Order: sequence, then C-alpha cells, then structure tokens
Amino acid sequence: MPDPLPLSPRQVWALLAAAARQLLWGLRAVSREMHVWQARAQSIPDAAIREDALNSIERKRGHTDGAALFWILPRHRNLSLLRLLVAYEIIWDFLDCVNERAAGAGTANGRQLHLALIEALDPAAPMSDYYCYHPWHDDGGYLRSLVETCRHSCAALPSYGRVRPVVVREARRAQVLALNHDTDPLDRDAALRAWAAREFSGEQRLSWFELSGAASASMTVHAFLALAAQPDCTDADVRRTCAAYFPWLSAATTMLDSYVDQSEDELNGDHRYIAHYPSEALAGERVRELVTRSAREARRLSNGHRHAVIAACMVAMYLSKDSARTPDMRASTASIVRAGGSLTRVLLPILRLWRVAFAQQAA
Repeated sequence: MPDPLPLSPRQVWALLAAAARQLLWGLRAVSREMHVWQARAQSIPDAAIREDALNSIERKRGHTDGAALFWILPRHRNLSLLRLLVAYEIIWDFLDCVNERAAGAGTANGRQLHLALIEALDPAAPMSDYYCYHPWHDDGGYLRSLVETCRHSCAALPSYGRVRPVVVREARRAQVLALNHDTDPLDRDAALRAWAAREFSGEQRLSWFELSGAASASMTVHAFLALAAQPDCTDADVRRTCAAYFPWLSAATTMLDSYVDQSEDELNGDHRYIAHYPSEALAGERVRELVTRSAREARRLSNGHRHAVIAACMVAMYLSKDSARTPDMRASTASIVRAGGSLTRVLLPILRLWRVAFAQQAA
C-alpha cells in the first residue's frame, strides 16, 4: 500500500519537532483550562449531572487533547482559540454522557441538549433552556458557562465572521448524536438512515451510517475554529477545509473510534457504526480507505503538513488503545497503521507512551 504522505525520516522528525513545540505549550494550557472546568463541575448541585460532568472530563481527556491539536494550525499562538477548543470539546463530551444516561427521555431531550453545541458557536442567538426535557435540571449554570466561554472566544477570533455560517451548520448536524442513543436499535437505524438521506441527498461516496457518523464527530468544527484564528482566511480556504474534513477526516475519526471500541460497545449494547459493514474484512478495508483518503486530503490544504500531523495523530491515538492490539485485531490494525503513512507509524509508539503516562497521572 503506497504511503499517502511519503516523507523522508528527516522530514518526519522536523515536522513533528515543529508541532511538538506548539503542543508542549498548548497542552500545559489545556491542563489549566481543564482544572478550571473540573472545579466548576465539582460544584454542580444535581448529583447525576455532576457525575456526568466529572466523568466526561476525567475519562475523555484524550478527546480534549485531540481537540487542542488544532491549536498548531494557525501561524501564531492564540489563547482564545485554545480556550474555545477546550470548552467546546468539554460541551461535546458532557452532552454525550448526559444524553446517554437519559436515553429513555427520548430524542426531543437529546436535540434540546445539543442546542448548546449550536448556540456556543452563534454569539447572536438567544440561549435555550437546555434541560427542559431532561430528568435532571440543576447544573448550577455549568453548561451555560461553557456556552458563554465559547461565545466570547469566538468573538475574539479575527476571521470568525467568515466561518460562522459553516461552523454553525456543522454544529447543527451534530444533533444527529441524539438519534444514536435511541434504545430501540431498529428505530435508531431507521432514523439515522432517514436523516442521512434528507441531510445529504445525492451523496454517493459514503453510506448512510458513514455520513451520520461523520456528522457526529467534532473534528470539522475544530478545523473551522482554527481557520477562524487566521486573519487572512479566505472563502476558498473555507471551501477546501470543508471538503477535506467533511466527510473524509470526520468519517475516519468515527469509524476508528467504533473500530477500537467494538468489543466494549457490543458488551454494553451501544451503537456500533463498524457493525453496519457486511463483514469484518470489508470493515477493515473501508477504514483503511478512509484513513488513506484523509491523509491525502489533509496534505492538500494550506499548511497541509500541519493538517497531516493532526490526521496522523488522530489515527495513532485511536490505534494506540490496547483494544486495537488484541490477537484477533492485530493484523487489521497493522494494515490501518500502514494506510496512515509514515507519520502514523512514528506517532503510534509515542501515543502508546502518552496513554501510559496519562493513566498513571489519572490514578
């Protein structure tokens, strides 16, 4: 399988060193932001919401670090961007936990909760009562504070006005997450299929579950937020970024997540996107195709090497999980690593060490 981003060893290490300098500063700032929100979560009056908020911060730190990777895209450091990336990912993960706990409350509850994802990126919109259909209500202003932080940070980005219509559209599509938690698998799949047909009429490149999975990933939103930090952002930049991140990088993210968690999801009865493929062999082949296409699309963007680092980090982060190295998955995982190219191969052992360090720190 040809490398989608052929680089010499010297180029690989030079690229990673440049990204690492940005990341080291950024990840320290992420930790500071996370401590602030963790303290806020600990003071939530309602026990169920407090538990979901703390779990989403403590158990999904990898998602927040992944969002912070987009900090490396602009040419200059922008603290407003980093604060926005962190707060928005916290909202995303928090709502996923809250919605899953209250799956029995129906999709109206999920859609209402996910209005926070839209309104966080639309400073002029009125703020909703996010918990009006939810079994629990008193979060002490936690979700509202996250939304307000995102709004203030958006307003501080020089090109936010140019990306706002697209980023709000992508956030609105993320309401498909509410359908994922339908307790009836047949109703869930029928709803997702119908939603994809309405939202992406005429789209032939991806199947309905790949499209709904891509819409449920936060990666496209993060890419646009990073683009908004560039003062010289153009409409052409917006179009190219959209074409690369949706559907390719977002679909690859969702399918990799489903791939590495498939045993756990099956045990818990959770929706498994990967299970919609006709066979395990075809699933592995399709994931490889998505990963390869993602690397190529990332490379074509302005600052393409930095986007390529993010794409490779995404692949390596998922495949560094122990669940991707079980005996029955080892061969398939190795082929996906190869599909990710030279950057993914270099990053994989680094991300495994990161997982060990993070687990020790959490303990």
